[in-house]
Amino acid sequence: MRKKVMLVVLSALLLPGMLLSISEAGLEKNEKAGTPVVAPGAEQDRLAVLWTSGDPDVAKKMVFLYTYNAKKYKWFNEIKFIIWGASTKLLSEDRELQDQLVKMRKIGIKLYACKWCSDSYGVSDQLKKLGVNVIYYGKPLSRLIKDDWKILTF
Repeated sequence: MRKKVMLVVLSALLLPGMLLSISEAGLEKNEKAGTPVVAPGAEQDRLAVLWTSGDPDVAKKMVFLYTYNAKKYKWFNEIKFIIWGASTKLLSEDRELQDQLVKMRKIGIKLYACKWCSDSYGVSDQLKKLGVNVIYYGKPLSRLIKDDWKILTF
């Protein structure tokens, strides 16, 4: 009887660690193979990316890359990309970012820009031509926060 109890306790202690190792190994294999890895419940997740930086390196090496992949690999079901502040001006001047924005729109990322910001830089019409919804975004952003969206700011 004592051996059975000890075996059950030992199994309970070792099994979770073994399962974790097995699932981690499988996860790495899937990521390397390019297979999308979807977290449980991700189909219900909503992400709003608030891009405020006027730095082109931040945009190209982080903001656009992460946002695009988050949609492509279904890390989030619904993604809103919000262009705010100095990023409105940068986007109006950078052809490479404009091309990336079009790709983001084509895979289903919803694009918005703060009208006050884009008007202050004189770029609202340019952003509209790229397929961006240019609206006053203070109230909608507040609604996203209250509705428990994940908000990622760059």
